Amino acid sequence: MNEITINPSQHIIQAFDGVLERILAHSHTDYLFTGGRGGTKSTFIPIAIILLILLNPQAHAIIFRKVGNTIRDSVFANICFAVELLGVSQHFKIKKSPLEVIFTPTGQRIMFRGGDEPAKIKSIRPPFGYFGVTWFEELDQFRNRQEIRTILQSTMRGAGGKFWNFESFNPPKSRDAWVNEELIKGERDSALHTKVSYLDVPVEWLSQEFFDRADELKKLNPTAYEHEYLGIATGNGGSVFENLEERFITNDELKSFDRLHFGIDFGFSLDEFCWIKLHFDKPRRILYFLDEIYETRLLSRHAADKIKQKHSGPMLISCDNSDAKSIAELQSLGINAQPAKKGPDSVRFGTKFLQDLNKLVFDKRRTPNAYKEFATYEYATNKDGKFISAYPDKNNHAIDATRYAMESAMLESRIGVANIRLY
Repeated sequence: MNEITINPSQHIIQAFDGVLERILAHSHTDYLFTGGRGGTKSTFIPIAIILLILLNPQAHAIIFRKVGNTIRDSVFANICFAVELLGVSQHFKIKKSPLEVIFTPTGQRIMFRGGDEPAKIKSIRPPFGYFGVTWFEELDQFRNRQEIRTILQSTMRGAGGKFWNFESFNPPKSRDAWVNEELIKGERDSALHTKVSYLDVPVEWLSQEFFDRADELKKLNPTAYEHEYLGIATGNGGSVFENLEERFITNDELKSFDRLHFGIDFGFSLDEFCWIKLHFDKPRRILYFLDEIYETRLLSRHAADKIKQKHSGPMLISCDNSDAKSIAELQSLGINAQPAKKGPDSVRFGTKFLQDLNKLVFDKRRTPNAYKEFATYEYATNKDGKFISAYPDKNNHAIDATRYAMESAMLESRIGVANIRLY
């Protein structure tokens, strides 16, 4: 095989220079990366994995996210990007079914699995050699440390082989989250821990707009800035939404609101049907909750009548796309309903979008049920009662309707993030 020359230093920030040297020298087995958005963790780790594959011909890599259907657009895309960035595309084969990246001179594989498929993890084997490299991205989405240990017991096999285990996450808000608690108690002190933020990254890698948005949030909401951009656990409890404001919304305000969004989460006998009406002040990043319908056992014709009574003007409603029948019924009744696009990781992305807004403004006279849901919604807990970075699918009908209503604004935001997320 011809020698491959690579210069990774031009593609990594200065904060990672010494870290890469220690990884290649195998100074540790476990490498932990934390920090805020824009810190380039998701670029650096794939670069390190590619280099380890090239330098260790018997080693394969396997990469995990908690939910399997989020892999293609995240860690798989990041690995493919690193291959291109390092200029070694001609030596790698990209497979999309199943998702694999293969170093063709040796046949070494980079594989991808979801933590929600334990049976597939237990039975997986490389074609030769051993799994020398693992990466747990969004570590906080896993239930606890025991879940990670169980997976590693299945992958860390290979007599005499060296192992590298990467773990990365942006700390959840709650200090009680198990990943934050590990750091507080020093339970990961054996790992080489590297914390980075956008402040470690050249402006031209992220764009001036990225830095300007961070500065704006720092002025408007310093606590949210510390969490989102610096990766600091700022909360003591499990509340998902800490940006709520409850006050009277005046009739004069209502007359000025013209950027309206509408959403529906379907339900019938046990779950509530929820229609929500919102106004989004995009420049100030404030979302106003204006009106709601929140009822069980509501037939489509009755729902359509109530919606028309609530709002008589133009109205495009984004609805839960899992109920095509109800959407078609509403359309036949004169309601301009459309299915939400959703997509992989839509719950997490949509919830993060709402968390990142400067304010969610409620008037309990107008939207009492939406306010109750948002005010009481907490992160899921593991069997030990510790908060984890996951969102329970209960008591969240207004929250889901809000996510659907705001989908167009979220997609605009996602496009902006996608252009810079790998740097």
